[in-house]
Parts: sequence; C-alpha cells; structure tokens
Amino acid sequence: MFVAYTVVAILLAIGLTFSAYLLVTPNPSPQIVEMLKTVHVPRSMYAPLAALKLAGALILLIGIFWRPLGIAAAIGLVLYFLGAVIIHLRAKDTKGARGPVILILACVAALLRATTSS
Repeated sequence: MFVAYTVVAILLAIGLTFSAYLLVTPNPSPQIVEMLKTVHVPRSMYAPLAALKLAGALILLIGIFWRPLGIAAAIGLVLYFLGAVIIHLRAKDTKGARGPVILILACVAALLRATTSS
C-alpha cells in the first residue's frame, strides 16, 4: 500500500503544482480564467488558491515519510475540492464541476492509501 500512496501522492502533487502555476503565471491560461470568471472568483483570489494547492502538494509529499501529514493533506484537499464542486454547482456550472470531482476521487484514493499503509 505504501507504493500505491507514493504513486498517488506524487501524481497529485505534480498536478496540483502545475495547476497552481497556471493560476499565478503572468498570463494565466485563458481557459482557467474563463472558468473562474464563470464561478465569480475574483483575480485577487488566484494567488491564495494557488498557495493552498502548493501547500497540499508539499504536505502530500511529506506524507510519504510521515503518514499523519499525508492523511491531513488528503483530508484538506478533499475539502478544498469539495468547496470547488459546491461553487461550480451554485453557479450552475455542472461541466466545470467535473474536474474537482475527479480530483476529490484522487484525494480520497490518497487518503485511503495513507490510512491503510503499514
């Protein structure tokens, strides 16, 4: 199970880091900007959202070596993406909610692997 958690944690960390980069780059991805406009996220929130993603990625990686942090990171990321799903659904953007739902599933997989690792 440790190998499974490690793989899930590394893949999630890479994805979260790339996603955070796309938010804070001087010219953010037009698709991401449009999606965030759809759900009424102001530009001033891009950096804090990116910081949360980076923190989650870093703590997931630390969780490879210290399981309690991996569990905490996975729970925090599930809550983060659950919030994203709720925001998309409140804005009636069901298409945009698909991505966060998939990421919730990946975070739950990390959580399950972290709690069952020996």
